[in-house]
Amino acid sequence: MPQISEKGMAMPSSPIRKLVPFADKAKERGIKVYHLNIGQPDIPTPDVALQALKNCNEKVIAYTHSAGNISYRKKLAKYYQNIGINIDENNIMITTGGSEAITIAFMSTLNPGDEIIIPEPFYANYTAFALMCGVKVKTVTSSIENNFALPPISEIEKVITPRTKGIVIVNPNNPTGYLYSKEELEQLAVIVKKHDLYLYADEVYREFCYDGYKHFSTMQLAGIEQNVILLDSVSKRYSECGLRVGALVTRNKEVMVAALKFGMARLCAPAIGQIIAEASLDTPTEYFESVYNEYIERRDFMVEALNKMPGVVCPKPKGAFYAVVKLPVDDADTFAKWLLEEFEYNKQTVMVAPASGFYSTPGRGKNEVRMAYVLNRDDLGHALRVLAEALKAYPGRTI
Repeated sequence: MPQISEKGMAMPSSPIRKLVPFADKAKERGIKVYHLNIGQPDIPTPDVALQALKNCNEKVIAYTHSAGNISYRKKLAKYYQNIGINIDENNIMITTGGSEAITIAFMSTLNPGDEIIIPEPFYANYTAFALMCGVKVKTVTSSIENNFALPPISEIEKVITPRTKGIVIVNPNNPTGYLYSKEELEQLAVIVKKHDLYLYADEVYREFCYDGYKHFSTMQLAGIEQNVILLDSVSKRYSECGLRVGALVTRNKEVMVAALKFGMARLCAPAIGQIIAEASLDTPTEYFESVYNEYIERRDFMVEALNKMPGVVCPKPKGAFYAVVKLPVDDADTFAKWLLEEFEYNKQTVMVAPASGFYSTPGRGKNEVRMAYVLNRDDLGHALRVLAEALKAYPGRTI
């Protein structure tokens, strides 16, 4: 029998989705599962987007330009200009979700055996994207004790080698909710310029910055304009996760030429998705104000409830809608599976994402989970009540 590839064997399971079969079985047993494991908001998609879907009268759903519809790219360029990122449509390539933007960025700029540096914990799929491209991930570790702030620049420089070609940041961060400051990014820019590296910046959560903090984009950093590759998506901004429309944005013309070659190979991004994404750019300000206030309320409620539980530590996120939470358990992977296989409270249980999958360093995140505050207040309250009872009953609790 033919064997699967080494890449296929090495490809990691998603910490976000690997427990889905156990959740499905729990549901089959009549258990209500509260999904805190995945960033799938229950926030309604903007009405302008839904109307664009309903009113779509295309007679033929044809291929689009490999870089994306020109009308969408021009309109998206204006969106960026309005938030202080001075680019035009030629600096944008529309992709099939942010995930494709990442893989095309890597394939356009990195060779097999090259290295990228990512502060951990980081969005788990970066490990998979790097593996697909034959790239090695090197990490610098941030810790829950200092709210997952960017590690000192000296620590980042220690892991730079002749094979290092880039640094990846997610800002605001998934999974920690940390928001990098302008000062931190300017320090990072010094390293990028000094070592002539690419800076891959995943900024899909830029609209979700809390407590008066403002998002500063890497595209606004002076002196490294040719080094920055912005990775973006409509998924979380407009609650359109299933639309699968993202963008690769860069002022580096050579990178854009290379990226477009990969774009041609996959033909185009989703045609209907681009129509809806373009319409979404007309979403009124009131929508974002409402969503912002909703997430603030959910975050504050969750963080307060978690920190009242004995032995639980939950830093207060400054952005996105996730938190990495330290639990009084022996092993978070075992605990997460136990929640779905063996535990129930009033016919309810909770699904969380073990944080070990967001670290590259073995042993890190062993007693941590990522939780997403994407449920409405009532469901979130039920979920946290169930979690509190689970921590009391779990055989591997440490307090």
